[in-house]
Amino acid sequence: MTESDLSPEPCTETAADFRARWDAVRARVDEAARAAGRDPAEVRLLPVSKTVPVERLRPAVDAGMTELAENKPQEIGRKAVEMADVPVRWVAIGHLQTNKAKIVAEHAAEFQALDSVRLAEALQRRLEALDETADGPADGPARTLDVLVQVNTSGEDTKTGASPEEVDAILEAAARCDRLRVRGFMTVAVHSEDEAEVRACFAQLRGILERARERAVVDPVLLTELSMGMSGDFPLAIAEGATCVRVGTALFGARDYT
Repeated sequence: MTESDLSPEPCTETAADFRARWDAVRARVDEAARAAGRDPAEVRLLPVSKTVPVERLRPAVDAGMTELAENKPQEIGRKAVEMADVPVRWVAIGHLQTNKAKIVAEHAAEFQALDSVRLAEALQRRLEALDETADGPADGPARTLDVLVQVNTSGEDTKTGASPEEVDAILEAAARCDRLRVRGFMTVAVHSEDEAEVRACFAQLRGILERARERAVVDPVLLTELSMGMSGDFPLAIAEGATCVRVGTALFGARDYT
């Protein structure tokens, strides 16, 4: 096998291709928002680029996808380094072990899967440690991380996230971590053909956000985000108040897990 055999195949997709897909998905998001009596500008479309190679992401960024979400810390770390020359805001959305907190603290601007007190404390330590290096606060403001608490609203053992009963303890821990900016909550709804069952997950998360704002353990002014809804169910999520929908296959095609 030669070195050329190991090189990635050139990407045949253009920025125009990705822009057309973005516009099509964005139109569906806007339509769902208007149907719910909401301003489409209230809903952020977050591209999920997991398993998508860097060669394909570059034209996607050229098309305007300057926010990209990854669910594996190793992948976000590698891609952030390889794409350091382009303006990307990286968002981590997958379950995170405390021993991988450094990767997210170093490379992500936002983390949507905070699900334990231990993880909040680990991220705080890692953010502080990064500021002790040469490029720390002496050269700028202290490093912070926008976080969303992930809640398991379906009750399924196969899904990650804190239970609704654990949310208060996580918020209290995050309030003690000055490097974490708690912006809201994230969930993955039950996979079901029953729309009422799916909407119930989203409605529950909205209720959790409303109660958290009332309790004001963390700054209620910052508590505005509801990340819920993916390619198959985002219209239902938008109807229940989603401010961020996570879409991958509709923008990048079927996943390649090989």
